[in-house]
Amino acid sequence: MILRRHALLALVVLGLGLPGDGAVAQDKTITVFIAASMKNAIDDINAAFLKTSGVKVVASYAASSALARQIEQGAPADIFASADLDWVDYAAQKKLIKDDTRVNLLGNKLVLIAPKDSRVDTVAIGPGLDLAKLIGDGRIATADVNAVPVGKNAKSSLEKLGIWASVEKKFAMAENARAALALVARGEAVLGIVYETDAKVEPSVKILGAFPPDSHPAIVYPVAATTNAKPEAAAYLAFLRGATAKAVFEQYGFTFLVRSTS
Repeated sequence: MILRRHALLALVVLGLGLPGDGAVAQDKTITVFIAASMKNAIDDINAAFLKTSGVKVVASYAASSALARQIEQGAPADIFASADLDWVDYAAQKKLIKDDTRVNLLGNKLVLIAPKDSRVDTVAIGPGLDLAKLIGDGRIATADVNAVPVGKNAKSSLEKLGIWASVEKKFAMAENARAALALVARGEAVLGIVYETDAKVEPSVKILGAFPPDSHPAIVYPVAATTNAKPEAAAYLAFLRGATAKAVFEQYGFTFLVRSTS
């Protein structure tokens, strides 16, 4: 037994590893930091990528603002996908991404939602909408309007439509788009402003109407490799631009903004 322990120790010291370690050593993994609103589509795409490449993708989902700051603070990430241009611009300014890998991948729509059993069915969203009356004594949910893309877009739209001042104090601000969606799904908010793709994956909510596209900045999801990305990140970026990923994204309601590479 003592001799066996010495033999195993010698293998480790020589860098040869323990018996059976070969498969583990050959495992390839990349870490992707992804805007929360992309979760369902990316989960499906990551499973497909593993089958075709053998590379496992570990995804971290959060608000784009939180992800950018985590990368800035040294969090290990190979890919960053944001729900707006601002936070990838921020990452570029801080030299956190490889600029030549950046691509505007997806588009989305901003919608007003309510719990499935709400008495309100449709809302014509435009100037003059009495949103405060619709909210009543309840709350309207979205993400942080000062930092998180969906929240920033919600505020921009309501300001342009002349509605913001009347509803500003009625907002329940969540940490990201999916958290805001959950507040409405649980009935903790009578209305919510989220992306169309969020609403489509939650059966407990319904879409009341879409915000005019010209009432807020275009909703664009850029993606890029980080400056410390592993070599496998290039293949993943290519996969995101390919036909398989395109089909998945469009299934979930995203607009595919790039020409498919395969």
